[in-house]
Amino acid sequence: RGGACAHSGGKMASTAAGKQRIPKVAKVKNKAPAEVQITAEQLLREAKERELELLPPPPQQKITDVEELNDYKLRKRKTFEDNIRKNRTVISNWIKYAQWEESLKEIQRARSIYERALDVDYRNVTLWLKYAEMEMKNRQVNHARNIWDRAITTLPRVNQFWYKYTYMEEMLGNVAGSRQVFERWMEWQPEEQAWHSYINFELRYKEVDRARSIYERYILSRAWVKVAALVLVHPEVKNWIKYARFEEKHSYFAHARKVYERAVEFFGEEHMDEHLYVAFAKFEENQKEFERVRVIYKYALDRIPKQDAQNLFKNYTIFEKKFGDRRGIEDIIVSKRRFQYEEEVKANPHNYDAWFDYLRLVESDTDAETVREVYERAIANVPPIQEKRHWKRYIYLWINYALYEELEAKASKRTRQVYQACLELLPHKKFTFAKMWLLYAQFEIRQKNLPLARRALGTSIGKCPKNKLFKGYIELELQLREFDRCRKLYEKFLEFAPENCTSWIKFAELETILGDIDRARAIYELAIGQPRLDMPEVLWKSYIDFEIEQEEFEKTRNLYRRLLQRTQHVKVWISLAQFELSAAQGERLQRCRQVYEEANKAMRSCEEKEERVMLLEAWRSFEEEFGTDATKERIDKLMPEKIKKRRKLQAEDGSDAGWEEYYDYIFPEDTANQPNLKLLAMAKLWKKQQQESEAAAMDPDKDIDESQT
Repeated sequence: RGGACAHSGGKMASTAAGKQRIPKVAKVKNKAPAEVQITAEQLLREAKERELELLPPPPQQKITDVEELNDYKLRKRKTFEDNIRKNRTVISNWIKYAQWEESLKEIQRARSIYERALDVDYRNVTLWLKYAEMEMKNRQVNHARNIWDRAITTLPRVNQFWYKYTYMEEMLGNVAGSRQVFERWMEWQPEEQAWHSYINFELRYKEVDRARSIYERYILSRAWVKVAALVLVHPEVKNWIKYARFEEKHSYFAHARKVYERAVEFFGEEHMDEHLYVAFAKFEENQKEFERVRVIYKYALDRIPKQDAQNLFKNYTIFEKKFGDRRGIEDIIVSKRRFQYEEEVKANPHNYDAWFDYLRLVESDTDAETVREVYERAIANVPPIQEKRHWKRYIYLWINYALYEELEAKASKRTRQVYQACLELLPHKKFTFAKMWLLYAQFEIRQKNLPLARRALGTSIGKCPKNKLFKGYIELELQLREFDRCRKLYEKFLEFAPENCTSWIKFAELETILGDIDRARAIYELAIGQPRLDMPEVLWKSYIDFEIEQEEFEKTRNLYRRLLQRTQHVKVWISLAQFELSAAQGERLQRCRQVYEEANKAMRSCEEKEERVMLLEAWRSFEEEFGTDATKERIDKLMPEKIKKRRKLQAEDGSDAGWEEYYDYIFPEDTANQPNLKLLAMAKLWKKQQQESEAAAMDPDKDIDESQT
């Protein structure tokens, strides 16, 4: 019975345990969404912010006896070993473990840990460095040497091992040991800095001969490495320069010169470098060997491409300025600038500004044949497009060429050939240059060859007539006092350009100077009868001034009346009034006032009210000077009222652009403006009454005391 109970009791217990294992699912009664929704971004941000919260520091543990210390060590070692067991390749765990053992002065244990770590990853540079630094800090010199030997044997291309090993030996005073390490390092053909470190090490101990031998080995080894590796790039020049400066620094000048000469011979003409020659020249300059310096510079400049010799040019120029004569300095500057201009014109032959600068340089310092050669090269670059704007700079090459031949070379025959070649080249049917024709004619006149000059100008007028050509030809004949030729030229000119008012005026002035007044008047009559003129107002003014000079006042009045039939411009009326005022006659004031009256009536229908105001102001000025009180009062009544108005504006697309204020004039004479004037007068009266009522309201007897209120 007891067994059955026990059996049943165990069954109930297992059933109860099984029931306890079943998780209870919480039933959510309200499945509606919460009012405040939390996004995943908010959750991540909150988690990130909580990471930054400072956790309370762990409690300090004080160890009071040896058992606690051993227990602490056991726990820490177990933690480190567990971390290493989890991931053996994480070297930081090994280093922390070893440093912890080192802090407890357990050097043997730390050494064992480093050895175990090296078995895992012997290529880790940090591991070797920490291992060696531990031995050096604990003054285990032999152990440190052993580690450095193993490190440089295992990883010979890690320069940091070699640097630290040599530095340790040097700090220990073991100069021979340090030199031995350097020698082992140099067998691996390291980079430049390693060689220089070895050289500086020897120089610190005044071993100049050893340093020289290292330089020799370094330069030869570098050259051998380059050739053996089939690298076509030549060794660097700076190593040779450093070697030579080392010799110079220690006053071995013959050795330094020999190094430079060996470098020049080694690189040859295929791999010339300007830095080597600059350094060589500066060395010779310091030795006061100025002729040697000049030979070096010239040798290099003759063989190095100009685009790679900018620094060489610069240093050569400085040298000549310091120790050379004026001619040598000028030769250097000119040759350098000539090279620059040559490069520019090669890059763009149609860059005429570069040609101008080049020619200016050549003219100042070379012979005539060289200058002619450069000019011929320049003028051979004809603009590819026959448009005048592309030829405007080019034509000055021909002009300068002709002037050079005439003024500098004194070759009149070649000058004539230059002008004729240029004129044959120009496409006269499309465009021409009057300047070129005129310069050619002036040159022939200077050569006392007047028929050729006239023939050239006549050809120009026949091929491509232009205003400037006619003016230049006429000016030439005027200077020669050939007035009949001038008349014929003016006739041809006016047939070519009848709308040119200046030509008509100049023609009439010529006839006036010659005393032929009737011909001048006839020319003016022909001019104002032309259907199209470019400046008619200038022509009419000149005609009127001409008649006034001849004191033909009646003809002047007739001219004004004829002009007023064509235009009712206010300036014409004012000019007529001033003419009547200046005419020496008894009725001049009455005539002048009559002109103003007539002008005022004629301009009532004028849309431009400002012109009418201008006329009235001129009239008022006249009356103030010459008029009576009655005439002054009358003109004052004619003056308009100036009022401000608004008008609606429209944009280009037709939309509303707002309002604009402008000033308008209301003339009392106009019957349509009478209601406006009455309204304006009533408005002024109302404004005056308002001001009077405001002044009465501001009476102090009627003010109310604020305190009583």
